[in-house]
Amino acid sequence: MLPTVPLPRRPLHPSDPVRQWYENELGWATVPGSPLRLAAGLRFDVLDVPAEAGVRALRHLGPTSPVALRASGSAPCGDPAARREKWPARHGKRMWLLVAAGSAEELPGLLDWLEWGALALDLTAIGAGGSIEAPLPPGVPDGVPEGSLTTDGAGTDGPGGSGPQGAAVWLRPPEPGCEVEPSLPTLSAVGGGGGAPDLVRLVDTVATQCHRVRLRRACAQPPAYS
Repeated sequence: MLPTVPLPRRPLHPSDPVRQWYENELGWATVPGSPLRLAAGLRFDVLDVPAEAGVRALRHLGPTSPVALRASGSAPCGDPAARREKWPARHGKRMWLLVAAGSAEELPGLLDWLEWGALALDLTAIGAGGSIEAPLPPGVPDGVPEGSLTTDGAGTDGPGGSGPQGAAVWLRPPEPGCEVEPSLPTLSAVGGGGGAPDLVRLVDTVATQCHRVRLRRACAQPPAYS
């Protein structure tokens, strides 16, 4: 994966503090227009998984690896697979795991190597040309605190405990002033002694949990009668 140079910071109108936080504080590219979206494939790619599967994989991430949560009604933009599927509505919440840029291209081959390629998994990679809804920065109201996600990925309700339908929030927000790349899971971490999380272990765990979620949902469906 080739390293990328962050886009130059640009002056922004003070009435757009969220875009300013992403572009000036983090150096992340945003997509013009509203609602605000973050461009994938430059500083990071994204694994989009059921929250109940993603929460089981958090142990394979570093303490500063960004993770976001969103309701199922908010779809990624610009992803060819998502357009082909017309992004059907899914049950429950979704989790976005930020991974190294270029990982989306590696995912199909990695799933085949891990012997998950033949199964239909509720796992999507968003890379170059795609984008995600920008989660609310830390401190903005209507967010979901990191501790509010339960082990089943359901989250908790109550004041400040859940955002509006389709809203994305940070569970583990990125740190301003820190480069995000060293904290992201990458293939180059396999067998290495560096501090980057291992993408292979992350994908294997996520695929396993996605399969279990799929089986649980299938068993929960009432039997069909002719």
